[in-house]
Amino acid sequence: MNPTARKPFAGLRVLDFTTTIAGPHCTRLLADMGAEVIKIEAPEGDMMRSRPPLRNGASSYFGQLNAGKKSVVMDLKSGAANAAIHALLAGTDILVENFRPGVMRRLGLDYPALAAAYPRLIYCAISGYGQTGPSSQLPAYAPVVHAASGFDLAHLGYQEGRTRPDYCGLFIADVAVGTYAFGAIGAALHQRHADGRGQCVDLSMLETMLGFTLTELQYAQFEVPPPGRPIYGPLACADGYLNVAVASEKSFQGFARAAGHPEWVHDPRFERYTDRRRHWGELMDLAEGWSRTLSKAQCRAVFDRCGVPCSPYRTVAEAMADPQIAHRDALAEVNDAGGRFQVLNPPFRLSNAATGAGNHSPALGEHTVEVLRGAGLSMAEIAACAAGSAAI
Repeated sequence: MNPTARKPFAGLRVLDFTTTIAGPHCTRLLADMGAEVIKIEAPEGDMMRSRPPLRNGASSYFGQLNAGKKSVVMDLKSGAANAAIHALLAGTDILVENFRPGVMRRLGLDYPALAAAYPRLIYCAISGYGQTGPSSQLPAYAPVVHAASGFDLAHLGYQEGRTRPDYCGLFIADVAVGTYAFGAIGAALHQRHADGRGQCVDLSMLETMLGFTLTELQYAQFEVPPPGRPIYGPLACADGYLNVAVASEKSFQGFARAAGHPEWVHDPRFERYTDRRRHWGELMDLAEGWSRTLSKAQCRAVFDRCGVPCSPYRTVAEAMADPQIAHRDALAEVNDAGGRFQVLNPPFRLSNAATGAGNHSPALGEHTVEVLRGAGLSMAEIAACAAGSAAI
């Protein structure tokens, strides 16, 4: 990565009508790539501004999702705000929203209402189930979509002795659909280079999460004998557990060598993948006879020498401290009213372009006057847009 190079989306303007996680994750990636992202917030602000950790009233959780953006306060139900939005749209390339389908139509800001006046506009709509269809009006947050997609029960199928679904506070669906939206917007931009036309990008969280069940999607259609024990689980060591991924013939051969039992490669219970799956519990019991005599570090060192993918189970803090994270400059420092905190840069690097998080998270309405004055509005018009918000 060349940090002094131009960012790939420099010169693009994004109107960001998103809240919570999925949409803001997408638009932060666009900001990371150099786009000017104008976050339109209601006078009370994005609800994530109240989420901990809070320092001097500023949420680093919000900051993580909105670093590098500009915040403009508007009451979207007011006629003045609608006029201001149209003034901004004249110079906008991308609009992103993640309201429930129908909200933007009621505001007069849905894609059909805007397409004729702004034919180059790329309009990205993120929702739980898609913009149309029998489920389109259902409310959706990531945990609900995890359950609806089959993801939770697929995960449960890998837990020994468990029948009740797990609790989960990891918002996988939000991050994943936001990342898909970022990629889809890139595809639409590429097509616009060819034909000069924008288009609507319709993202479904349900389909996004169904895409995570790669194996189970096929198992749902064709009968497959279950393994004797769930694969890709913990291997016990003297001081804890390692996750070991014996996913290929090469890694199985390395696994057998590491455990000091090269004869397992030709054992009729383990030699073929299908038989190995059926006898997986026996293989792991045998392996733990060896691994329980070693510490995690000792066991991992042997696996590393034998080319077997493995890792101890780490906390997020431990992962952040990994020297590999520092080597890749994976963490960026961001400032807000509460001080400094770290966020992740995008996980990709471009050899001839700069990528990375902006160094500032905006206060509510911080850029309202700057942005709307730049769009030609008077101070009276700006005040009318925000319905008297204290942010003006």
